[in-house]
Amino acid sequence: MAAKVYNDYFFDEPAFNTHDGGYVPLEVADAPVSPLAIPPLLKPDKQTDTDIWYTVTAQAGETQILPGAKTKTWGYNTSLLGQTIVYPVGKHIHVTLQNHLSELTTFHWHGLIVSGPYVDGGCHAPVYPGESKQIDFTLDQPAATTWLHAHPCPSTAEQVWHGLATMVLVTDQHINDLPLPHNYGVDDIPLVLQDRRFHENNQWDYHADYDPDGVQGPTALINGTVNPVFDVTTQKLRLRILDGANRREWRLHFSDDLSFTQIASDSSLLPEPVQLTHLMLTCAERAEIVVDFAGYHDGQTVTLFSDDVPIVTFKIHAFAADNTTIPDHLLDIQRPTVDPSTPVRKITMSGMDESVMMDNKKFSMQRIDATQPVGEAQYWDITNTNDMDSGMVHPFHVHGTAFLVISRNGHDPYPNEHGYKDTIGVNPGETVRLLVRFDLPGVYMYHCHIIEHEDGGMMAQIQTYEKGKPMPKYKLMDMDTLMNAFAKERGIKPEDLWMAGMDSYRKMGMKM
Repeated sequence: MAAKVYNDYFFDEPAFNTHDGGYVPLEVADAPVSPLAIPPLLKPDKQTDTDIWYTVTAQAGETQILPGAKTKTWGYNTSLLGQTIVYPVGKHIHVTLQNHLSELTTFHWHGLIVSGPYVDGGCHAPVYPGESKQIDFTLDQPAATTWLHAHPCPSTAEQVWHGLATMVLVTDQHINDLPLPHNYGVDDIPLVLQDRRFHENNQWDYHADYDPDGVQGPTALINGTVNPVFDVTTQKLRLRILDGANRREWRLHFSDDLSFTQIASDSSLLPEPVQLTHLMLTCAERAEIVVDFAGYHDGQTVTLFSDDVPIVTFKIHAFAADNTTIPDHLLDIQRPTVDPSTPVRKITMSGMDESVMMDNKKFSMQRIDATQPVGEAQYWDITNTNDMDSGMVHPFHVHGTAFLVISRNGHDPYPNEHGYKDTIGVNPGETVRLLVRFDLPGVYMYHCHIIEHEDGGMMAQIQTYEKGKPMPKYKLMDMDTLMNAFAKERGIKPEDLWMAGMDSYRKMGMKM
């Protein structure tokens, strides 16, 4: 029997960002087509059978994105975005974090199950200009497409907007043995989806574009490329897609309504592949899809659209026949058992613009909002209290774990949400039940991943601990120290400092 093909985006259409008052529609840029930039793989400093060493450097530079003046950008080991990092499961990984920027930053490993708050790289792990720090960890999680981005609250949104985001591929023997495209840059392709507005001399101006509900721009950048073209030389392509935008949702479909197979989401393979013609990603979500071009021939093109705007052109060349098939079963999902006596954790995301909050509070860097024992599974009910008719989808992200989606308003999750995830879009008026277990002690953040919303206070912290042991004390960054550091680095007085999110606190009469 032929597999069912899903032809809709699943999410509630009235909540699409196209209905936002501040929505910025994508436009085809008046610029020539360019080859899709494929980030090179970051080379290890050295490796042994058991260990691997990397150096990751945050740096400023200039990038030729449009004709004319180069754009001032930031990146990891390059001028914009970053070189793709590969972490094998089971190896002990050593990373030197270098900051060559003019201001402090952090290195957040979004989707990696590592200890918090320091290795995880949230706001409590600053690396100051000219400084290097060492972290190390061993991964014990399924293979996945994860990513690295800056997370120095309340400047996360601005630093990501400058370009600090890159893919991190977690690999293991299981995924390497599956009959999937594995040749990075040839048939295994990263797609980082972002958008920007170009101002005078092709520059970005975050302050000018600022919107507390999320900064958007009319020009799509795919791996930092405007109007990209990719030369297809194999029958099948594996696309690792990341919504790396500050605010934009991407509603993806191909020309001819070409169907494709989703094989993975944020934190793992799906248990079974899902056939789709349409795919919506909210901020920070990932999807791996396999596209089969068997029906096309040399000289034809296939276009990937977001809504009705073309964002990538695939130019077909002659290719050898590929008769491999994707297995009907990809991954065994081990669902943890929840003790019936364990209470359900109830979390609310509320507000829009400056009024955004988590559980009716704005984020405070030194406040622990919840605790959970390591190894103890718990249901979390995530409710978006926005109005169904005028609210927005809030993507909910948890650091340091991968969760399972149990239900949406008591019904089954969407068909492509049955693998492990770390980010989930929650519709207005909806409650999504998650099954959450932490494997490592630490302090972890959870927040809306519309990045301006997390900077504006829709964020909280949970401390995980080992039962029977004293609760550890962590040195948590305080806002005054952070703001004074940013002001000093920018050569201004703290009272003259403007950063994303500050207005959200001030307009509600709150201290950051």
